[in-house]
Amino acid sequence: MVSLMLNGVNNVALSPKGLGFKRSDMHGRNLNLNVNVNLSFPQMRKSYEFRSKTLVVPKCSVVVPRPASQPRFIQHKKEAFWFYRFLSIVYDHVINPGHWTEDMRDEALEPADLDDRDAVVVDVGGGTGFTTLGIVKNVDAKNVTILDQSPHQLAKAKEKEGLKECRIIEGDAEDLPFETDYADRYVSAGSIEYWPDPQRGIKEAYRVLKKGGKACLIGPVYPTFWLSRFFADVWMLFPTEEEYIDWFEKAGFKDVQIKRIGPKWYRGVRRHGLIMGCSVTGVKTDSGDSPLQLGPKVEDVEKPVNPFLFLVRFLLGATAGIYYVLVPVYMWLKDQIVPKGQPI
Repeated sequence: MVSLMLNGVNNVALSPKGLGFKRSDMHGRNLNLNVNVNLSFPQMRKSYEFRSKTLVVPKCSVVVPRPASQPRFIQHKKEAFWFYRFLSIVYDHVINPGHWTEDMRDEALEPADLDDRDAVVVDVGGGTGFTTLGIVKNVDAKNVTILDQSPHQLAKAKEKEGLKECRIIEGDAEDLPFETDYADRYVSAGSIEYWPDPQRGIKEAYRVLKKGGKACLIGPVYPTFWLSRFFADVWMLFPTEEEYIDWFEKAGFKDVQIKRIGPKWYRGVRRHGLIMGCSVTGVKTDSGDSPLQLGPKVEDVEKPVNPFLFLVRFLLGATAGIYYVLVPVYMWLKDQIVPKGQPI
């Protein structure tokens, strides 16, 4: 029964020659969707290039998620703060092994072009510094700033020897404490899923970069299987690949590209969604702030919160998150059981 529930019926075979189709985006415009896939199955090394309004995505991932304007239970700053108050205790030892491995990290950071030791880099939502350890392989730690709203996560980062020279500060991804045209590279991994207003966070990424700078945002991908979609929409933000492209382009980024990533034992399966499923990059071609104009913030952290409603949201969201702790275990077991070369 568990296998039947998790498998679903969303198996799609991709031809190495790709497939093409049209659909309308959330604003009613027509998008030309073309797949140009270079498969190396089962190693899962997939590289997907995106040009303006061109999205590379298999048919099975074209699923309408809950609107980003309707935050999930942990897609609030206060709920996320307390969620990580507890998760920080086991984050590096429980979450990373199942969702965000060193191999995945290095592959996801590759498009960011972190090849200059003197580059100024901001790691937004850097948490325990796991991603930052990948950054400082090629960039001097003294030029890297780790920012996160969780002091409990940052306390873990401060303990890591390789990050001793990094600047570590508390801050809001949607209101960065950096001047305009400050950094050469912007990196954010595993943070967007908690942003109440993801468009504002990506707009801030554009603002703080110098002309010619590159942003690299690593985050979840939306599931296509009904049960996984349910828990994703209860827990936190799982954007579609179309939404990532739309947010980057609206902020002003050019040459927007997506690279798919995932644990090797998934064998390319994405129907359950991935907490770390893609690496999105874009280039800032002009100096100054983003051309996008936004209204007031979606969430006012100074506004009083009903304690009862907060507790209900927190418990429901955290409970839904348990599902995504179990999914990688299930996929790992399937990888051990199902013969190599066969779909799981």
